[in-house]
Amino acid sequence: MEQKNLTQTKEKLWNSNYLKVWTANFMIFFSFMLLTPLLPSYLSDTFGADKQTIGIVLSGYTLTALMIRALSGYIVDSFPRRTVMIISYFLFALFFAGYLAAGTLLLFAIVRTLHGAPFGATTVSNSTVAIDVLHPSRRAEGIGYYGLSNNIATAISPTVALLLFDKYNNYDLLFWLAFITALIGLISTSSVKLRDREIVKVKQPLSLDRFILLKGWRQGAAMICYAFSYGVLATYIAIYGKDELGITGGTGLFFMLLAIGLILSRLVGGRTLRQGKVTQNASIGTAISLIGYLVFAAIHNHWGYYGAALIIGLGNGHMFPAFQTMFINLAPNSQRGTANSTLLVSWDIGIGLGILVGGIVAEHIGYHAAFWTAWGVNALGVSIFYLFARRHFLQNKLR
Repeated sequence: MEQKNLTQTKEKLWNSNYLKVWTANFMIFFSFMLLTPLLPSYLSDTFGADKQTIGIVLSGYTLTALMIRALSGYIVDSFPRRTVMIISYFLFALFFAGYLAAGTLLLFAIVRTLHGAPFGATTVSNSTVAIDVLHPSRRAEGIGYYGLSNNIATAISPTVALLLFDKYNNYDLLFWLAFITALIGLISTSSVKLRDREIVKVKQPLSLDRFILLKGWRQGAAMICYAFSYGVLATYIAIYGKDELGITGGTGLFFMLLAIGLILSRLVGGRTLRQGKVTQNASIGTAISLIGYLVFAAIHNHWGYYGAALIIGLGNGHMFPAFQTMFINLAPNSQRGTANSTLLVSWDIGIGLGILVGGIVAEHIGYHAAFWTAWGVNALGVSIFYLFARRHFLQNKLR
C-alpha cells in the first residue's frame, strides 16, 4: 500500500496543469531576461543616458511591481485565481509593444515603469496557481522545480538576445521577440484548469496581514538583502564586463553559468526539500552565494567574472526555493497568495534598491565599489537569516 501511494504521489508532480504554468513562467522570464542585459546599453546608445539615469529609469519597473505585488496577494486569495492570472498575463504581454512606440527617454521610462505592475501581478498569480495544482506531498519539491523555469529562461534568453544583437544590431527585433514570447505564455496559461475553491471572506479588509505576511518579515528582510546584491550584478554586468574587462560577448556565458549553477543546485535541493530540510537548504545556499559575491567583488579578471556566476547560481538555487517554502509554511492555506506576494515584494524591494544604489555608486565611485556594496549587503542578509529568520521559522511553521 505504501508503495502504491508513493507511485501515485510521484505521478502527480508533473501533471498537465503544472506543466502549463511551468511553461507560462518560463515565457515570463524569457521575455523579461531577453531585454534585461541590453537595456542599459539601449538607453545609453539611443537616448545618451548616463549610469545614474539608467539606474533611475530601470528601477521604476521594480517600484511598480513592488506596489502591485502586495495587492496581488490579496487579489489572488479573494478572487478566482485563473481569471486574475489571465488578465495579468495579457497586460504583461501587451506592454512589450509599448517599448516599440516609446520614442523618447521620458516615454520609455513611463512604459517601463507601468510594465512593472502586470509583471508583479502575473508572477504572483502564476506561482500561486502552480502551488494549487501540486499534490501537497510534492509541494516543496514542486516549488523548486517550478523555479527551474526561471533558471532555464535565465540561461537561454540573455544568450539569445546577445547573439541576435551581435548579428543584427537591432533593438526592435528583441522587443518584438519578447512580445511574441509573452503571447505564447499567455496561450499556455489560459488553458490551465482549476477546481472551484472557497473564496476568502475578509472580515477585516484593512488588516495589513491581508496584504503582507507579517509572520515572514524576518525572512523578507533577509531576502531584500539577497535581491539587492543580485540587482546590482544583473543590471550592470554587461557594461562592467565591456568597460573594465574588455568582455564584449561574454555576458551570455555569465548568465549561462549562473543558470547552470541554479539548475544543478535545484535538482539536488529538490530531493532534500522533499525530506523536509528547508532551513538546511537555505543555510547552505546563503553561505555559498555570499562566497560567490565575494569572488566577484575581489577578483577582477575573467576567472572571477565567470567563476562567481557559477558559485552564485549554486547558492541561489538552494536558497530561493527554501525561502519560498518557508513563506508558504508560515501561512494558512487561505493566505497562500499573500505569502507568495510577500516573498516577491521582498525581492522587488531588494532588486529596486540594488539597481538604484548600484547605479549611483558606480557613477560616482566606480563599479568595484558597487560590487563590494553588493557583497556587504548580502553579508547583512546572511546574518539576519542565521540570527533571526531560521529560528523563527522552526518555532512558527504551520506545516
